[in-house]
Amino acid sequence: MKVVIPGGTGQVGTLLARAFHRDGHDVVVLGRHPAATAWRTARWDGLTLGAWGEEVDGADVVINLAGRNVNCRYTRANRDAIKQSRVVSTRLVGESIASARRPPRLWLQASTATIYAHRFDAPNDERTGIVGGNEPDVPDTWRFSIDVATSWEQETDRAKGPETRKVKLRSAVIMSPDRGGIFDTLLALVRRGLGGTSGNGRQYVSWIHDADFVRAVYWLIEHDDVSGVVNVAAPHPLPNEAFMRALREAWGTRFGLPATEWMLAIGAFFMRTETELILKSRRVVPGLLAERGFTFQFPTWPEAAQDLCRRWRGTGKPPS
Repeated sequence: MKVVIPGGTGQVGTLLARAFHRDGHDVVVLGRHPAATAWRTARWDGLTLGAWGEEVDGADVVINLAGRNVNCRYTRANRDAIKQSRVVSTRLVGESIASARRPPRLWLQASTATIYAHRFDAPNDERTGIVGGNEPDVPDTWRFSIDVATSWEQETDRAKGPETRKVKLRSAVIMSPDRGGIFDTLLALVRRGLGGTSGNGRQYVSWIHDADFVRAVYWLIEHDDVSGVVNVAAPHPLPNEAFMRALREAWGTRFGLPATEWMLAIGAFFMRTETELILKSRRVVPGLLAERGFTFQFPTWPEAAQDLCRRWRGTGKPPS
């Protein structure tokens, strides 16, 4: 099959492109600055329709991952860039699909598990989950992230193209041993003796192993009766304290210096990022995938962390 991945030059896009290419599919990644890869690439600016639309015409699947990196301080300029890069690029993808002579049968649109409310009392699935934005006493930056996610999804819903099935991927943090990703960052803290509890440690961490993320995408491609919102997350989120303890044990170290909220705020300021990823409680579960019988290769974090640490120590490449 032919798979087109707008905004696929980052870690998640590379993860998917690598898997599809390995399995013999025709992969085309659209990017502003595409590099030489084993799969095909095409240039787009994420702002205007262009020759790249010819790749969408006749494709089987489009997986839109486009959007400015959120690993930054949420200044006014950065907020505008983050939101507009997602809304405008999603609108463009929708327009290219609507104008295609042979529209793709499936559009997988990136979203995020961050859309759910900061909570501890119950997990968020697709049916009963609470979309955030109205929680008391949470930072304005957290509300901004939810505004971005809801705007992203609304733009997908507005897009025309009745022949194309649409799925919105509310993905948890995708854990991969590839260098530069979130797992690499967390492991660096553990390796330096800094991987202790963050804040009070009660906040839930929702995650998914990279192999299961790829398998879930394949599953969604194969199941023509699934559309709308899908939580792409492992079935067992866990509090930060237990999450970091399991990662330390997987690496083979006992000690991890804890970090209070004020310490994290100072660190985030100097690293030019935000503390939301660490302190917001994301208790997200894969309701639809579980109901429909999808099986996770790594349903629990201790086993996933052991596999990721082993692969990080080796080549960092996914298992064959």
